[in-house]
Amino acid sequence: MTDKNIQKPIVLSIAGFDPSGGAGLLADIKTIENNGCYAMAVCTANTLQTDVYFKDCYWVDATVVLKQLQLLLDRFNIAAVKIGIIENLTLLEQLLKVLKAYKKELPIVLDPVLKSSSGHSFQGEKLLFSADILKNISLITPNYEEIFQLSNASSLSEKITRLQQFTSVLLKGGHHPSEKGKDTLYLKDKTVFNFFPSEEKIYEKHGSGCILSSAITSYLAQGKSLANACEDAKRYTEKALQSNPTKLAYHS
Repeated sequence: MTDKNIQKPIVLSIAGFDPSGGAGLLADIKTIENNGCYAMAVCTANTLQTDVYFKDCYWVDATVVLKQLQLLLDRFNIAAVKIGIIENLTLLEQLLKVLKAYKKELPIVLDPVLKSSSGHSFQGEKLLFSADILKNISLITPNYEEIFQLSNASSLSEKITRLQQFTSVLLKGGHHPSEKGKDTLYLKDKTVFNFFPSEEKIYEKHGSGCILSSAITSYLAQGKSLANACEDAKRYTEKALQSNPTKLAYHS
C-alpha cells in the first residue's frame, strides 16, 4: 500500500555509511532534511573511517541493495534520487533500470565517488560509464580530478563533450589548479553556467561533494531547474564549509 500522507518531497540517497557523519548517507540525510525534504536511504556499503582516516569498506550484497530499494519504491512516492558509492557498474545499471521503471522522468543525480577524501580508492584508476548509464541520469557531479578518470578522451573539453552527449555535467572546482571554487554546469542542451564562490573564508570539509550533490537533489525534488538547483546547492555547501574549522560540517 502506497503512503501518500507525507507532505514533503521524498528524496532517496543510495550511498555508503560513514560512521563520522561527514560523508555518505548521514551527510546526505542531514542535507536533505535541512533543505525542506524528507530523507530516505538505501545503504550500499559499510565503511570503517573517520573524517581523516579510512580503514576499510564492506560492500552490501547487491541483492540486499535492490530488495531494499524496491520496498521503498513500492511504498513511497520518491521525488528524486542521489547515488553515491556503488560497488560496480553492473549494480549501478540494475539500480537505474529499477528507478526508471518506477518513474521515467525521476531526477537522478550521480556523484561519482572514486575515492574518499582521506585517499581510499573505491573504484580503481578509471570508471568508464556506458551511454546506457549516462542517459538514465539527470546530472553527474565529478570534481576536476575525477572527470579525468571518467573517460578515455585526451583533453578536458573532449571528456566533457563525451559525457554531455548523454547527460548534464556539473564540474566542481574544488580541485581546479587555477580557478578553485568555480563550478561549471554543462547542460545536455549545450548551455553552460558558471557558479563562482561567494565566500572568502571556508574550511576544507570531509564529504563536501556529498553535501553538494544531495542539496542539488533536494532542490530538484522541489521542482527547481537544474541550473537553479546547482547554484542554490553551491550556496548551501559554502555555508556548510564555513560553519566551523573542523573537517565535519554543521548543517544549521
